[in-house]
Amino acid sequence: MSIDHVVEIVYSKDFANWNENNKKALESLFGAQRGRYHADAAKTVQLRAPEVNFKNGVPFAAYINPNNPDSGPYGGFSFVIFPSETQAALIGLVVGTQGLAPDEAVLGRPGHARKSQAICAWLNAKFGRGKQVAWAKNDPSRIDIGVPDLPGDWEAFQPVFKRYGQVIYAIFKPNEQDKTATREAVTAFLDLMFQERGYSPNAANAQNSRDIKDQWYEHLMQDLTRDEVMRHLDKQKFVVIQGPPGTGKTTMAQELVDQEFQASGTIVQLHPNSTYETFIGGLAPLRSEQGFGFQFAPKPGFLMDAAKAALAAAPKPYLLVVDEINRADLGKILGEAIFLLEAKPTKKREIELAYDFGEPFHTKFWLPENLRILGTMNSADRSIAIVDVAIRRRFAFLSLWPQATVVKEQGCDLMQQQFQKMINIFIEHAQEDAFNLVPGHSYFLEEDEEQAKKKLLSGLVPLLEEYLAQGYIGGFSEQVRAYLQELRSL
Repeated sequence: MSIDHVVEIVYSKDFANWNENNKKALESLFGAQRGRYHADAAKTVQLRAPEVNFKNGVPFAAYINPNNPDSGPYGGFSFVIFPSETQAALIGLVVGTQGLAPDEAVLGRPGHARKSQAICAWLNAKFGRGKQVAWAKNDPSRIDIGVPDLPGDWEAFQPVFKRYGQVIYAIFKPNEQDKTATREAVTAFLDLMFQERGYSPNAANAQNSRDIKDQWYEHLMQDLTRDEVMRHLDKQKFVVIQGPPGTGKTTMAQELVDQEFQASGTIVQLHPNSTYETFIGGLAPLRSEQGFGFQFAPKPGFLMDAAKAALAAAPKPYLLVVDEINRADLGKILGEAIFLLEAKPTKKREIELAYDFGEPFHTKFWLPENLRILGTMNSADRSIAIVDVAIRRRFAFLSLWPQATVVKEQGCDLMQQQFQKMINIFIEHAQEDAFNLVPGHSYFLEEDEEQAKKKLLSGLVPLLEEYLAQGYIGGFSEQVRAYLQELRSL
């Protein structure tokens, strides 16, 4: 493989022939016979590999934008190899010290940062073995921010960070023994670089490229399983599943009640008019034969009812699902009961109640050990959100993202194509706040193509139109409008 020649450079200590060896490695990447990329892709890069001198500088080899001069400082983004005298070279993506131009359009696009971060997250997950082997900056264009102090054995590259730390935005530290990891890291970085310049791997390498991309792509929108939610419920007791509309948050919650908790649980829904009285408990009107035909008496709320049911079910775990938990001001409706939300209290926690609610609590309320609380939160609903730090500290927040595998299993070819187009628009162009609005896979679950067209027009189109009307996606509204025109023409 042509990538292997670049990998050899990473491990080589032949610094006397540094420029020549890098030139051969770069040339091996192109051409129909043995190269990974089409010969024309060679026009999109030029090599910059100065003489190696560890005493008077920081050696490197970089594949830079060809619009830069033949020598001296350069700008734009590049794939870079930083050799070391003691270990394998550091590899990654770097902005030239002259700034973002001529690649400001790429470096300023959210998608490039998002994909760089996903690659590094994948490298850490797959090859880190408990250590951090990769790092990515949140915003590559922020060349005023340097590489932070990284844990583990990164000391050998401190001269690199001191000299180029502010322009480095994605790096991988190869293992001396694991060349497979290095090969996949080099492949992922180079494929991303050339794809940003308009060139994908040739037909002979297309499947390998897709396989690697599929692996790191999962870290753009990671899957969330019921098992993972259960692990957090067991450990922390109080969990919120958050995500865009149509990702199946409520469905997952119902499945948890029915299957993992074996129907030992209940689902309630909050709304803007929910109060302390409806969630914890308070006075409520009851029919009476006296006076005006009713009287006020203490009535338990959702949480007190769930706590009572949990006591009856003990020691079997009991799950209270609070659907649309961000539709109400949770800090207000919990009141002093927020004191009870502690996963592992050092001693029993209870609060005084204003009224006697009868068995089993009377005037003192506590949460049974076997009670779990699961909230669902629509990240597209910006009317009311959980922002109280005290609330956030007590809940584990897990994200449920759109899943391509679900669309592949339950959607026709048209749905799969439109799902991928829509996802790519959000990945490439959405800032972080708008990225949380990406429509879920449920909008694309239809196996019949004619019905699929109707579902897209009646479900997805109104949602995207509402996003536009509310100004939620102003930064990439034209891309969404073009997508809407395509949907309407189906």
